Amino acid sequence: MSEHVHRPSEQSGPSTIVDVAKAAGVSVATVSRALRGLDRVSPQTRARVERIAAELNYVASPTATSLASGRTRIVGVVVPFPARWYFAAMVSAIGRALRERGYQVLLFDLERDVFDTRLRLTGSMLWKRVDGVISINIPMTEAELELLAGLHVPVISLGYRLPGRATVAIDDRAAAGTATEHVLSLGHREVAYIGVGRDGADLIQTPLDRLAGFRAALADRGIPVREDWLLPSDWTAEDARDLARTLLADPDDRPTAVVCGSDEMAFGVFMAALEHGLSVPADLSIVGIDDHYLAEVFSLTTVRQDVEAQGEHAVALLLEELAEPGRATRDRDRILPTELVIRSSTALVGDADTPAS
Repeated sequence: MSEHVHRPSEQSGPSTIVDVAKAAGVSVATVSRALRGLDRVSPQTRARVERIAAELNYVASPTATSLASGRTRIVGVVVPFPARWYFAAMVSAIGRALRERGYQVLLFDLERDVFDTRLRLTGSMLWKRVDGVISINIPMTEAELELLAGLHVPVISLGYRLPGRATVAIDDRAAAGTATEHVLSLGHREVAYIGVGRDGADLIQTPLDRLAGFRAALADRGIPVREDWLLPSDWTAEDARDLARTLLADPDDRPTAVVCGSDEMAFGVFMAALEHGLSVPADLSIVGIDDHYLAEVFSLTTVRQDVEAQGEHAVALLLEELAEPGRATRDRDRILPTELVIRSSTALVGDADTPAS
């Protein structure tokens, strides 16, 4: 005969932990331990408690669980510009990885109306609300670093190295070097770069590193840099389009290839080339960095970074630290590889019939 579970009536309100304990024939403490996955509960008892809790539609109170365990099972994800592809994709990857492990994301959006400036992190945002923090590509002030230290929770940084914190990132300088070396290997010598960081921007390290990679690749080949072809951008497709309109306007003095600090800027260069009646890649080769989800639509040659893997690694590091409080993570940085993805936006200089390979 199957075990019958007495459900509370609708008038009595939602099921409580006491209802689950009574139906399972165990103590409230045992139910709590079983549903939180703690030890000292037999597999048979845990299975019975979980089944009965599901049948009774019992949902543990987050507040009660937090008080009992000292944990909220919530991770704060701090992001400066959530609408941009890299940040949106990273938040999504982190969220999936955390949900699979029974955690939820609390998003802290620091974006302001003024481009490339952000709000500052404050104690009221994070205090006693999260078990840990993942910061996405944010250079932090001394005050913000002190705030994080005072929270006494694990902090993992994605894309930007915070002092004393584990970091998951790619080598941005190497990625830009790979993109640049690709067009140089195709014979291009008149090469421009779009993606120089603008003065005063809060998101500055990635633009600096990628510009450095571009410069180094040209230097390795003994090719002089056209300083007037190093264009500061806000890293949007619209701004890159406007910059490229001017860059490509003079048929007697324009590059044969453009390296872009991101795929989104490369999309803007595509549009400017089209407006000028230029063919890609016959008249202009374009290469980006990221492998944005639209890169394949544009058939854009790019240097791919694996956002999903970066988010997974960041979550794994954070949960390792939560499992063993005090475990040092500062020497456990993870630099993930990038990959050149060749599509049809690049070709041998002056030769549209010979695509890059």
